[in-house]
Formats: sequence, C-alpha cells, structure tokens
Amino acid sequence: MPGTIAVIMGGGRGTRLYPLTRERAKPAVPLAGKYRLIDIPISNCINSGLRRISLLTQFETASLHRHIRTTYNFDQFTEGYVNILAAEQTMASDSWYEGTADAVRRNLRHLDLSAADNVLILSGDQLYRMDFRELIAQHEQDDCDASLAVLPVAREDASSLGVLQTTGRRIVDFVEKPKDEPTLDRLALPNPRDGRSHLASMGIYVFKREVLIDLLADPEKSDFGREIIPQAIKQGHVGAFEFDGYWEDIGTIKAFYDANLELTSPKSRFNFFDEEAPIYTHPRNLPPTRLNHCHVEDTVMADGCIVDDECEISGSVIGVRTLVGAGTVITNSIVMGLDYFESEARRAERHADIPIGIGRNCRLSGALIDKNCRIGDNVEIDSSHYDEDMETDLFVVRDGIVIIPRATTIPSGTVI
Repeated sequence: MPGTIAVIMGGGRGTRLYPLTRERAKPAVPLAGKYRLIDIPISNCINSGLRRISLLTQFETASLHRHIRTTYNFDQFTEGYVNILAAEQTMASDSWYEGTADAVRRNLRHLDLSAADNVLILSGDQLYRMDFRELIAQHEQDDCDASLAVLPVAREDASSLGVLQTTGRRIVDFVEKPKDEPTLDRLALPNPRDGRSHLASMGIYVFKREVLIDLLADPEKSDFGREIIPQAIKQGHVGAFEFDGYWEDIGTIKAFYDANLELTSPKSRFNFFDEEAPIYTHPRNLPPTRLNHCHVEDTVMADGCIVDDECEISGSVIGVRTLVGAGTVITNSIVMGLDYFESEARRAERHADIPIGIGRNCRLSGALIDKNCRIGDNVEIDSSHYDEDMETDLFVVRDGIVIIPRATTIPSGTVI
C-alpha cells in the first residue's frame, strides 16, 4: 500500500528465549527447520503489498543482518526495501534504546515518513499470517488515529499481554500486562468466546503519521504498551481490528517449542503450504534430503539432511543439513541443523574429535538442539529427567525442555 510504511521491532536481549539468544537476536532464531522468526513479519508485509520496511535492531545483530542482506533484495526498478536501522550513538544520545517507542522515536529521521500516511509497527517474534491491507482499510474507514490488531485470549494468558476494552470497534481502556485480579475482572469480556475471556493486543499497531510523531514527542515515554497506547486512547480515536486466525507469541522457550512441534501435526493451525501467501526465507540451493532405511512420522524435515540406517524420528522438527547417525531415535525434539557441511579435512582443521551433527545410537526426547552442535555416539537426552530450570557447561533446562546451545560438543556416551 503506497501510503503505509512498516517498522519491525528487532527485539531486546531476548532473555526469555535464552540460550537461543546467547549469540543471536530474537528475530534471527531459526523456525520450522528452514526459516527465521523475522521471515514471518517481512513475508506478511510483502504479501500485503507493503515493500517499504525498516527493521530496528540492537542486540547480537550479526546473524540477523546477514540474513536480511542475503534474503530480501528487491530489484532496482521498484521502490521496495528492507532497511536495517541499528542502534547508533548520536550527538543527542549515546545510550541504548530504552523501549519500543524510544527505538521508533530515535529513528524517525531515518524513516520514509514524507510519503507515508500511516506507519505500521510490528513485532519480530510472532507466528501468524495476516493481510495487513484489511487492518489498514478498517483504520482508514473508521478515521482512527491509531488501530490495534486484537484477538480474544484465555484469562491465564491475559496477564502477559496488553488487555483492552472496546465500545464497538473503539478501544476505551487498555492495561499492559495486568497482574491483579480486580483489573482482570474489570477488563473481562461480557460474553467469553470458547473460554477466551479477554481481548488482547497482538503487538501490531498502525498509526496516522502525524499522530505517531506527536505521541513520540515526549522522550519520557519509552514503551508502546505501557505509555504510548494508553496516551493515544486518552487523546484520540484508537480502533480495534479483531483477528480470528492463528497467532502465537513465541518469545519464550516453551511457546517456541510448542509452536514448532505443532507444525508436525497434520492438523497444525499454521500452514506453511499456502502458495497465495508464502513465507519467504534465504534460498540455500541445498540438495534434497536423503533417508536411508528409516522410519519417520509426523515430522517436518528441511533440505540437505542425511538420516542413516535404522533411525526413527517422530513428532520432531529437523533443520537444514542435519546429519543423523545410524540407529538414532529422535522423539518430540527440535534439531535446528547446520550452517555448513564439514569434510574430514575441515574437521581436522577445527581439531574436532566428534563429527558435526548427531552420532549413532543416540536417544533424544524433548530436546532442543541448536545449530552446529556435535553430538557423539550413544548420547541420551531426555527432558523428563528435569523438573526445574538449570544451566551447565553442556546444556540448559528451561520450561522442562533440555536445550543444547549453539556449537556445543556432547561427548559420546553422555547421559543428560
């Protein structure tokens, strides 16, 4: 849409997704075997006809920048771009971003505002498919100063989101992450929908350009949910665009794990096989996956994998270039794969005793194996052994899931 530009928030430290964010920004975390989280909002923009996109980044940005640079290159005959705006020191400020609103405020001078009637603000760590043209059309039809995409959620989920009340399609009250019961009672829907008792913000906003500039004028207001949205409701018309499709905030390890494993089900609520609105990512030109006398069921497997004899894989997501040794059993796990194939000569150069990938006769259950790990032979990893979060040199336990951090080597015979 020629009158709208999109701004995607690159996220903060991503502590809730640690250790996946130990060496990468949240939007760069791999998703569904071959994608990254950032591919979701960018693809939604492209499929909605929005091709002027700015990405605001700050923490552990190298892999995210590389992915954007090698993936989203529009041709020179269009006005489209995905512009990376990294945090920078200026004569006015030498500090990091103080919040989502502060990040946008400090980049207003870099945004293509002169040709924009509206500014669409998006998160970089959600899984959903939305045609933003419908949101923007309602926003303009109702002559709103700002509009929020909203959806009904269960009471137990409301305390981690921005919760609102509406009159018709107008938002009249908004509280960011309400914790106390009286506030949750006050904001409850009069008629719950299938057990979903509250309307919550999806973290997707569209503002009139002038309104956004005015709301960001106060440097003390640093966050959209806590300060900017409540202020917009007080002084203007803020609309609610109700979304009825699949949406998941995958900013925690448990939510990330569950969302990935749901993709392995034939009844998965999110469909990557939609040619009308595809999800784009980096084209790798990998060979097809090869399965040698294996049993695989309810599994998503990306390109370039080699799975050896007598392996069993079920209910799992297997990422690009994954190598699995003979006799290994993988159940309800996420294996993010490899960034490269490794020859014997390259392994010798790295002084690596264990080949990259997963060795022979391993047993993985409820595990999350980050990229470029070396799992030796006869390794057992079972998340059912752990009830509490913990961290060791070899693994991290979060939300009952055993995570092997990026490029970790697990010696043969290890039991976790």
